[in-house]
Amino acid sequence: MPIPSAVPSRAELIDHLVRTRIAGDVATPRENNLSHYRKLANGDRHYWLGLELGDRWTDEQDVLAVMAERCGVVDDPQHRSGQDTIDPELTVGALDRMASVLRKAAEANERVLFATGHPGGLLEVHRATAAALRAAGCEIVEIPGGLQADEGYVFQFCDVAMLERGATLWHTHSPAPMAAILDGLAHEGRPLPDLVVADHGWAGCAGQRGIDAVGYADCNDPALFLGESEGTLSAVVPLDDHVTNPRFYDAMTAYLLDAAGLTAQF
Repeated sequence: MPIPSAVPSRAELIDHLVRTRIAGDVATPRENNLSHYRKLANGDRHYWLGLELGDRWTDEQDVLAVMAERCGVVDDPQHRSGQDTIDPELTVGALDRMASVLRKAAEANERVLFATGHPGGLLEVHRATAAALRAAGCEIVEIPGGLQADEGYVFQFCDVAMLERGATLWHTHSPAPMAAILDGLAHEGRPLPDLVVADHGWAGCAGQRGIDAVGYADCNDPALFLGESEGTLSAVVPLDDHVTNPRFYDAMTAYLLDAAGLTAQF
């Protein structure tokens, strides 16, 4: 499948997102989405991604309504199985909102921390964004050494914080690694980030602690979209966060950085 080599237009990006199934008819089945919405509403904190949702989202139909609005899943509660969707227009709209946050960070030379719980899919997206902000004069936060969380080590590779276990980069929804970073910075007397760019519990934890946070989320991870709806996160981009080829995200990253006025560092 051809991958755009230049910055795509909005229409070209939407076409690319649908062809690569980053958006449009995505691989995550409807059954999985509804199961996660139900577990979040039932108070399972694994699905809260570091946010404190209290008793505000105890009705899974309310969760579904937000996901239809902000992610583009099918809004019919009777649609219980089969195909579900992410609206590519919503993906690009959220990229534009994230770009505004990145532009502001670059103009103010902010301290920015990058982290991912999806290294198999989103590592290069975060790395390229970090490189572009560094080139624009931002400080990319260096995390403290020796941090541990969830029976693994929190470390930084290509300016992106991740969880490592047994010499393997770990897929994790947990907020504990981000909590370890923020607590470690405070313990060393270092300033917290002005901005966190992340996903999963890494983004949720940062937003919950009052740090300006933006991130990426799949249609079966509703918590960050709820956080965005409440103002805890500044922008959340809906997408399939692990498609078959991580290079498929390059066009999206190029669009994001161009919209932010940043030069891509691929």
